Order: sequence, then structure tokens, then C-alpha cells
Amino acid sequence: MTTTTNTTHTKLRAEGFSCPSCVTKIEKQVGRLDGVDEVKVHFASSRIEVEHDAAQVSVDEIVDAVAKAGYASTPSAF
Repeated sequence: MTTTTNTTHTKLRAEGFSCPSCVTKIEKQVGRLDGVDEVKVHFASSRIEVEHDAAQVSVDEIVDAVAKAGYASTPSAF
């Protein structure tokens, strides 16, 4: 895990989870982005938590990566 000085913790709410394999698909897709240090998908609550360098990857780019995995997501405060 790379530690950066600009680490941001972003939470997303996702839609369309139907099975636990969704977790792996999203984690792989988001984890490929430059600047992403960690991705944790919570299947039961449809929540995605991402530790990332905001200077390298934006929240919109993370949302786009989730969409490429086949799921809609939006930033969330909790």
C-alpha cells in the first residue's frame, strides 16, 4: 500500500449488487486506477470505501470505474 500526503477517504453508495462476486469486480476495477491505495466494498450495505490520492484520481473517476464494472454509484457522507 502506498501512503501519500494527499490521501482522501471517499465513500460511495452503490446500486445493483446481486451477489458477492460483485465485490471482486468493483475492487479490481477501482483498484486499477492510479492513486488508489485501498478499496473496500461492503456487500451487505452496498457501500464502497476508497482511500486515494485526490491529486491523482477524482471521485468522478472512481464513480466511472464502478460504472465500468457494471454498477451505479454516488458519493455518500456515510
